[in-house]
Formats: sequence, C-alpha cells, structure tokens
Amino acid sequence: MNGLKPIKIPSAKEKVASELRKAILSRKMKEGEILSLDSVATQLNVSITPVREAFQILARDGLIKLRQNKGAIVLGITDTYIREHYQLRAILESACAWLAAEEGVDISGIRDSYEESKAALGKGDYSQYASQNRDFHSEIWAAAGTGKTLLARTIAKLLHVPFTIVDATVLTEAGYVGEDIESILTRLLQVADYNVPEAEQGIVFIDEIDKIARKGDNPSITRDVSGEGVQQGLLKLLEGSVVNVPPQGGRKHPDQKMIPVNTKNILFICGGAFDGIEKKIAQRLNTHVVGYNASRKTATIDKNNMMQYIAPQDLKSFGLIPEIIGRLPVLTYLNPLDRNALRAILTEPKNSIIKQYIKLFEMDGVQLTFQPEVFEYIVDKAVEYKLGARGLRSIVETIMMDVMFEIPSENQKEYEVTLDYAKHQLEKANLARLQTA
Repeated sequence: MNGLKPIKIPSAKEKVASELRKAILSRKMKEGEILSLDSVATQLNVSITPVREAFQILARDGLIKLRQNKGAIVLGITDTYIREHYQLRAILESACAWLAAEEGVDISGIRDSYEESKAALGKGDYSQYASQNRDFHSEIWAAAGTGKTLLARTIAKLLHVPFTIVDATVLTEAGYVGEDIESILTRLLQVADYNVPEAEQGIVFIDEIDKIARKGDNPSITRDVSGEGVQQGLLKLLEGSVVNVPPQGGRKHPDQKMIPVNTKNILFICGGAFDGIEKKIAQRLNTHVVGYNASRKTATIDKNNMMQYIAPQDLKSFGLIPEIIGRLPVLTYLNPLDRNALRAILTEPKNSIIKQYIKLFEMDGVQLTFQPEVFEYIVDKAVEYKLGARGLRSIVETIMMDVMFEIPSENQKEYEVTLDYAKHQLEKANLARLQTA
C-alpha cells in the first residue's frame, strides 16, 4: 500500500470560516450586515465556539469587523479591492516562485498541493479545491529562500561537501514538542547518503539563530525550552564532540540504532536577521550622549549601517548566551546592497528579471528593449523603498504589467520601455493603492 497520503479533515472552525467566506465573497451577505454568534451557529448547526474562532479568522482576512460582545459586521468587497488584491499577489508571488525555482530548493510541497487541488477540481469538490488552492499559494511563499542561505549553499558547492540548512525556530529541548537538537545532524547524514566520514566534513547552516534568543533576563519558574534551552543544547554540537544521532529523526522511531558522528570538523554557520540589534549597538557606542567630546567621538559613526559595528557583547545583550558566542569565533555581517550591486542584479545574471522579460516577449515575436535610464530609475526606487534585491522584481512587474498583456495583441515587432512610461506606471500603481487604502 504505497503512495497513500493522510486525509486532511478540516476542523469545525475552518468549515464555518469557509462557509462564511463563500457567502461574503459571493455577496450573499451584504456590506453592513450584522452577524451574531447565535444566529450563525443555529444556521450552520454548530456550537458557538467554532463560530467565534471563525469570526477571528475572517477578521484577520479583513472580511468582517468584530464588535465587542455583539458579534461582527460584514465589510464591503468592491471589484477594485478584489482586482488590486490579486494583482498584488501576482507581483509578490512571482518573485517567491522565482526564488523557489532555484537549484536545491525543495518544491515537493508546491507540487503536492497543485496535484491535490487539480484532483479536487476534477471531482467538482470546490470546497476542497479552495482549501488546497490556499495551501498551494502558501507553499510558494514557504519555498522562497534568503541571501544568507544562498551564500552558504554556494560555499558548500565550491568545496564539494555535504550541505544542509536547518531552521532554528523548530528546535526545542529534548523531551518537549518540536525537533531535537540532534535532528540537525540527521539532516546532514541524509544529505551525505548516510556516509558518516563524508558527513563529518560537511557544512551545517543554522538559519534564524536570532529566534532562539533568551526570552528575558528575569528569573522564571518556567523553562525557556525554545530559547536558552536550545542554545545550551547546541553547545555540545559546536564544541566538537561525538554525538549519537538518530538516523530517522527524533522521537518518532524510539528503537532505532544511533549513529555516532564526530562534529570536530563540521563547519557550523549561524545566520539571522537580528531585528532590533541596531538599538543595542547604538547604546554600546553611546551615540545619544550629550557633550562636545561625545559629539566629536560619534561624528564618524555611520548611523545608516549600524550592523558594521557589531560586537560579541551586542549578541549577548540581544539574548545569546556567552557560551555559544564563544564557540562561534568568527562574527561578521552582510552590508546592505548598494546601487551598483542592485544594478548588476537587475541586468547581469543569466536569469535576471530583465532577461526573463526579453525572453518572454521573444516568444510572442516582439523585440523588447529598455532605455538605460529605466534601469537607473528602478534601482533608485528599490533604494528609496528599501526593498533590496527582491524588490527589484516587484518594481519591474509593476512597470511591465500592462504592456505584457497589451503588446502581443497589437502585432508590434518592437517595443522600447521609456523612462516616462516607467514613471507613469509606478505612479499609477501607487495612486491606486492609496485610493483603496
């Protein structure tokens, strides 16, 4: 009996939320209509609890507005709202899909959700199709990676060693719900096809290391099982010792034979965004003190890029324990992308967004060109909005959205994107968002 998948049975709150969502989107429920917990529960033949939870789901989606002790009120869904919603999703999701399509990214979740939604549509089960369709789009977002991850993967490829990425957010202390610390090495073994000597020369990239920061310095009767507890569990791995690794993962297979792995020569790279650490750095550098000497001292500090002044004591104040900081001897940072780097990313790679559009237009027999000033304008906007490299795609998609659909039907053989057209498209898009906000 191979190939069978577990059946996903939706909970009562999800069923209620689905029914209400369909009624609102189909406009069976009008704008301003009052919804009470009792009436909805009676109509759907359920208890009040799943209705209350469904109301919270729909409120997060912006479909209803909760009223204290009075149920909820239906918000209006205009044609403009729907169109803008799907346009925005198309722009952002295309960027995520592009990142997910990179070599080495696991897209099995996307594929499974697509096949299941197609099967549900074929059976005419539209409720199941709607659920699977949502999962499909969620999987696309989940598969998009980061620049730090790409950097680590490139290093492993150059060195020809096994490489694995571990998300620190799922790790907990042994004995608690979540993944054990040893599961990090389980993934490395799986990548190396359980070749232990090869795995012992591999690279492990622990992503989101900042998410296991100590939750607070105040003593508590509860254990910090996903924060400081994980950091303490990592000490044994990082210091270079022999660790007994479960080949199939943690507590699901208690009778499995352990594999001893020596971590002495394994390279551990830890990365994270460390959102808010700039304030810790600023406090240490004393950039806000009053006085002549202080102002003279802080005059050379670049306040736009505080991350370059990162020091171990900043990580300690952020919530990493001193022992783990001491076992990570090299501390560095990534500079924000400058104009030249963004310009190169926009046009130079073989799969750059500009080259993709040129290829797309070639398929319709149209030769697409850009004025050089357009590239500078796109880069300027990416710097202005602080969107980074991923934001380049969003800006280009906004500029090209209309022409991409219009030009093929106009039987033009050539088209040049001008600076005026690019400015017009961006201004129009921004104005539309302001009007619907």
